[in-house]
Order: sequence, then C-alpha cells, then structure tokens
Amino acid sequence: MRNQFKKKIAIMVFTLPTLIIFTIIVSIPIGNTLYRSLFNWDGLSKPIFNGIANYKQLLGDNLFHTSLKNGVIYSVVLAVYQIGISSVLAVLLSLKKIKGRKIFRTSLFIPVVLSVTVVCQLWISIYNGQYGLLNKIFQVLGMNYSQDWLSDKNSAIIAIAFADSWQYMGYYLVLIYAAMKSIPEHYYEAAEIDGAGTLTKYFKITIPLLTETYKLCLTLTITGGLKAFSTMYMMSGGGPGTSTYTLTFLMYRSAFRVNEFGYACASASVLVIECLIITIIINKLMSKDVIYY
Repeated sequence: MRNQFKKKIAIMVFTLPTLIIFTIIVSIPIGNTLYRSLFNWDGLSKPIFNGIANYKQLLGDNLFHTSLKNGVIYSVVLAVYQIGISSVLAVLLSLKKIKGRKIFRTSLFIPVVLSVTVVCQLWISIYNGQYGLLNKIFQVLGMNYSQDWLSDKNSAIIAIAFADSWQYMGYYLVLIYAAMKSIPEHYYEAAEIDGAGTLTKYFKITIPLLTETYKLCLTLTITGGLKAFSTMYMMSGGGPGTSTYTLTFLMYRSAFRVNEFGYACASASVLVIECLIITIIINKLMSKDVIYY
C-alpha cells in the first residue's frame, strides 16, 4: 500500500511541471480568448460586454460559412494527399526490391525543411497562367488547356491545399514508415507462407497494427487544415475575392483589417471548438484495443 502511495506521489511530482507549463502556455490563452469573445472591442478602447452577440453575428455571416466550407475542403485534400500518398510510398520504400531507398526517403523529406515562403513562391510559379510549369505540361501532352489556377475561385483553394500537402507529405511518410518498420517481420513471413500478396499483407496486417499511427496522422492533417493560414496568405491573400478564406484568415481580417478583436476572438473560439470536436470524433471512430507486439 505504501509503495503504491509513493508511486502516485512520484507520478504527481514528475507530471506537475508539465501540467503547469501546459496551463500557462495553452489553457490560459484559450480561456482569455473565450472571455474576450464576449466583448465588443477594437483592441485599444475599453471593451464593452455584449454577451454572445459576436457568435450570433458569426453564425449569420456568409464569410463565416465560406470559411467553414473552405476549411473542410482544405482538410480533406491534406488528409487524402498526405496520408494516402505517404502510405503508398511507405509500402514501396519498405520493399527490399526497391534500390536507392535511402536516397528516396531523404529527397521526399526535403520539402519539409524548406521555408514556407520558398514553397509558396515555387508553387506560385508552377500555377502561373502564362509561363507556369503545370500549363506547359498540358501543352507538351498536346492538350489545349491552360488556366491561372490561383485566380479561379473554384480551383484556388484546392491548388493551395495541394501545395501545402506537397510540403509536409514527407513528415507523414516518416511517421508511417517508421511505424511500419517496427512491425515484427514474422507476421509477414507467416502471411507469405499462407500465400498472401503485398496488398493482402498491407490491409490485413499493416493497417490494423498502425491504427494508432493513422489516428495521429489523421488528427494532425485535419486540424492542420482547419488552422491553415500562412500558405494561403502568401499564395492568394484570401482571394480571388473571399474564395480561399478559412477561419484563421477570418480571424486575421477581423482583428487586423477591420479592428474587431472581439469578433476575431469569437472566430478563434469556434476554431478551437471545431478542432476539439474533430479530435474527439476521430478518437471515437478509430478507438480499439491497443495491439502490443
């Protein structure tokens, strides 16, 4: 009994500093944002309490609805591209038949360490309607098709999400590949004896054993898509019009362009709640007993 008590004390002693730091860095700012969202405030003058008026205004704002829709589109593109392609590449790089696997792994991770500014300028050039690489590829293939991707309100958000996905795909590749390599080889050897092919082994062995890894990746990609700002700010500035606005861009506009800090705090609060709900849903949908091996 005494040993159990000592263990609990030891756990408290070691976890207390982390909890204090977390409270200071995360919880207090979130609480302050929720509090400020209840005021009509321009950031300089004395705040005027207006209850949930900012949230009512937010729900009736067409720009808020556009931002929500764009956030969902952005997150879906990120999840499909980063997790889907990373999984395929991880499987290919795990095959012993592939030569030069170390070079491929290194080259695929290079975009992750690049500056966001560099990546944005690169993709702005690729998407350019006059001399962009993408339109030139269509010309080489004999296709009479060209488009200024970032100036089209229908394609801009997807084009920007694709650029963001390309930059951080290597990060998720490393996570999935490392988790895949930690699976004991005798599982695959037993499956080969039973006549299982590469796809069968992947769907019957790899995916079930990587549930926790995929849960983490899915949470990071979707919440990252909902919080996206820097890439679209540099590549489109929220345009054309408001076609690439997300909640983070709405927060920026409200706070620094029209000086509605209370409204911006309300937008930030909705974003926090949205990310929290998505995280809970993912954990519920992908909850299962942890497999130890």
